[in-house]
Amino acid sequence: MVGYVSTSGSGPVSLEEAVLQSLPPDGGLYVPTRRLEFSWPPPDMVSTAEWAAPLLLPDLEPEVVGSVAADACNFPFPLIELDAGRFVLELFHGPTHAFKDVGARFMANLVSRMVTESGRSVTVLVATSGDTGGAVASAFLGQSGTRVVALFPQDGVSERQRRQMTTLGDNVEAVAVRGTFDDCQRLVKAAFVDEEISQSHGLTSANSINVARLLPQAIYFLDVTRHISEPAHFVVPSGNLGNLCAGLISANAGMPNAGFTAAFNRNHGIADFLRGDPFEAKPSVPTVSNAMDVGDPSNLERIRWLYGNDDDAVRHDVRGDWVSDEETVRTIAEVHARTGYVMDPHTAVAHAAAIRLDAAAFPTVTLATAHPGKFPEVVQRAIGAPVETPLAILEASERNEVMSMIRPNLEELRDLLDRRHL
Repeated sequence: MVGYVSTSGSGPVSLEEAVLQSLPPDGGLYVPTRRLEFSWPPPDMVSTAEWAAPLLLPDLEPEVVGSVAADACNFPFPLIELDAGRFVLELFHGPTHAFKDVGARFMANLVSRMVTESGRSVTVLVATSGDTGGAVASAFLGQSGTRVVALFPQDGVSERQRRQMTTLGDNVEAVAVRGTFDDCQRLVKAAFVDEEISQSHGLTSANSINVARLLPQAIYFLDVTRHISEPAHFVVPSGNLGNLCAGLISANAGMPNAGFTAAFNRNHGIADFLRGDPFEAKPSVPTVSNAMDVGDPSNLERIRWLYGNDDDAVRHDVRGDWVSDEETVRTIAEVHARTGYVMDPHTAVAHAAAIRLDAAAFPTVTLATAHPGKFPEVVQRAIGAPVETPLAILEASERNEVMSMIRPNLEELRDLLDRRHL
């Protein structure tokens, strides 16, 4: 058994405790008690999900976790070569058209098994800067024994992102917070460390603070690596750092790679840190790549833990870069004009950083994290033409919205949670 400990020192606890608690009582984040290890290359006869999932979560029976992973990853991850040596890995072919579908669906299947077997009920409390809320809401919709409460910044998500949370009903409740994503994230953390709230509602989280949401994201890093001819340099659109953390866990466990670039928008405190400055949490500022508008990313703590709290070691493996809104829009326009390919603003941030790298030195793989149709105002302005809208997003645009609204205040969140028990 691996077990899980807090980055702040408490534990160990079982996988079920780590998943259903989400946050340790000491305020840290759960991490495996020992380094994960992959034997590379993977066997040819199984999918990456079925091979990797038992290695990522070795406390589970291999056939169980393999089945959960195969179900969560039942859509493709196309690898598109835009230029010689420059690739885009499309991660938005799941039900909500964002990369968050992988981790959210994996976690929902796993939590459903856990609560069904134990007879428990849980409230999935999640903060979102854009796509997490919709992915989690879709993944948990109708799952018995679960209630989803998704907190999002009132003016910090696109209409299409919002509607993927506010139009579902059933066991999903969408909550607009008068503030930023950082306010939403602070509320979630405060609720978890408040023993009365946490225990009375059986709180668990589906943000990347939860190991069951975070670790499965390693699967697509591993999948693309097994299908290209030489180690790649990954360029990751970065906000709360969950995606980057999953990639670094994969690398630390034995995945061949040529390094990582964490690409940011104007919320670039981590890019500055990776360039040598001390990290200082700052209020987030709104940008056209809204899901990356994070001023105090949770998973920096996990990344530091992974490197033994040696910041210079982190900087050795990860370079930081940031891109303005103007360059983001210009990148969407230039790529479309030259190749016909349409990318969303978050992917454009990463691609703008990728083209600053020397593609002759190593292949670069930009993670395309969301469908461009989720951001029609930005994308259509950039390319001067309508953008394709997936059917699921069109259907959400026709349904009625229902949402609550609160200030970034723990007492208001407590009252909201108390108003509707399972």
